[in-house]
Amino acid sequence: MADETLKTLYVDELRDLLDAENQLVKALPKMAESSTSSELRSGFEHHLEQTKTHAARIEQILEALGEAPKGKKCKGMQGIVAEGKEILDEDYEGELMDSAIISAAQRVEHYEIAAYGCVREYAQLLGESEAVSLLSKTLEEEKETDHKLTELAKTINQQAAGTAGIARSVGA
Repeated sequence: MADETLKTLYVDELRDLLDAENQLVKALPKMAESSTSSELRSGFEHHLEQTKTHAARIEQILEALGEAPKGKKCKGMQGIVAEGKEILDEDYEGELMDSAIISAAQRVEHYEIAAYGCVREYAQLLGESEAVSLLSKTLEEEKETDHKLTELAKTINQQAAGTAGIARSVGA
């Protein structure tokens, strides 16, 4: 009975993640388009392709479990994406916009890292070794993306601080 309850939770969380990934497939192009840094834009374009693969992996896992590969509305990601849209609607320009976009993107990554860590553990406990492998790969890719964003932020935030400092010194 305990395994059945954990399996139900596992499937529910996989469906939640599938919807989260599908929401990101729609949001990432907008983030890329709003980025002024070519490196940041390129990173979002690369992560878009990864995100499509992440969704396909979840569908594969659900099908292997005999479950329909359909998502369940992920309200957490919906909120994070809505906050990201608010950032894109701000009047920020240049590096300041890029800094804001990185902040929003890292919220996404941290949410995904937490979610994938949990479902991977559920898969491990349920003896789903193929799923563990697929989820581990996705988890590592999410961590790698977060690390790349952190590295980009070091430079972009510095540039944004310099731009803001210049604007303040001229009375803007």
